[in-house]
Amino acid sequence: MPSVLVVEDEPEIRASLIEVLSAHGHLVRSAGDGFGALREVTRAPLDAVVLDLGLPDLDGADALRMIRGISQVPVLVATARDDEAEIIKLLDAGADDYLVKPFSGGQLVARLNAVLRRSTSAHHPPAAAPGPAPGPGELLAVGELIIDPRGRSAHLGGVELKLTRREFDLLAYLARHVDQVVPKRQLLVEVWREPYVDDQTIDVHLSALRRKLGERGSLPRYLRTVRGVGIKMVTPR
Repeated sequence: MPSVLVVEDEPEIRASLIEVLSAHGHLVRSAGDGFGALREVTRAPLDAVVLDLGLPDLDGADALRMIRGISQVPVLVATARDDEAEIIKLLDAGADDYLVKPFSGGQLVARLNAVLRRSTSAHHPPAAAPGPAPGPGELLAVGELIIDPRGRSAHLGGVELKLTRREFDLLAYLARHVDQVVPKRQLLVEVWREPYVDDQTIDVHLSALRRKLGERGSLPRYLRTVRGVGIKMVTPR
């Protein structure tokens, strides 16, 4: 039974989230503020955290960074902020996924279960499919971009890129399929391992990756969008 911490300051909303998650087989703990969340994270192991950003004592983004300072527990952020730049900041700060309010109980359960599955897959990665693509432990080199799947690090021109877990998974997958157009649906299945996630999730992560690779949408170097088809990683000329 997965152990989930719900961080929400509104008692009625918190009770509703606890009820929904408990009904779907989760063992739920809760906190009404940021410091309470930090105490819960340190008190006993957790499988995931659902973190509201509108907390009375800490900004939710600060609470997220503090959680990341003491734990790698997956964090699903619940936010009313739907601005792409703000969402990218949250992902950079360590969020594993996000839900924009208002959302249904079904959406919460689906996203949370997807985060839990991805976390399990990260600790127990599947065997590589047969074929000419590099193996899971081999270095991937695309131009000045060097990716170490085993060490989960990426360097561009000798400078290490600071990537979130999902950004790294996405970058490594595209590098394994360099010069191939990869449909977004394939990325959802192979990287997110959840075919029913909104395509916007990929767009947000791609936007963050482009920024960290020093790209602009009008001047792509490594990541090119093939309109209506998918994403292709190329070797810069």
